[in-house]
Amino acid sequence: MSDEIDIALIVNGEARRAHVEPRKTLADAIRQDLGLTGTHLGCEHGVCGACTVLVDGAAARSCLMLAVQADGSTVTTIEGLAVDGEMNPLQRAMWESHAFQCGFCTPGFLMQLTELLADNASPTEAEIREALSGNICRCTGYESIVNGALLAAGVEPGGNEATRSV
Repeated sequence: MSDEIDIALIVNGEARRAHVEPRKTLADAIRQDLGLTGTHLGCEHGVCGACTVLVDGAAARSCLMLAVQADGSTVTTIEGLAVDGEMNPLQRAMWESHAFQCGFCTPGFLMQLTELLADNASPTEAEIREALSGNICRCTGYESIVNGALLAAGVEPGGNEATRSV
């Protein structure tokens, strides 16, 4: 008798199934069972944000969520952001602003910002900083990350609210 449970997910637009132990985290299922290693594990306590994915459109710490809790959900990982192999506008803006150095935290930041921009296409710098307050980067001073988010929102970094594109 197996204690494993079958789960069905839509991951990055594709129907996927996995056979997981009830205690397996969503992060481990994504990485080990689905082979999507872009979701990173940092602290494994939900503090650093590196493992952030979208579950039914909402940012979630995949190290704190059990895979069985996501059964039937739509999950978007960092691998799901590119469109036809090309960076999406958020990824492009981060690239253009040289937002990240080592890249370990990048997936979590991008997934958190994806949720923010889906909910608020024109956030202020303060709203961006608030949304990212649960993500930790050990390499940057965060300024370039915030600038990339502003650029993705149509605001010239270093500009003001009047520079927003309409």
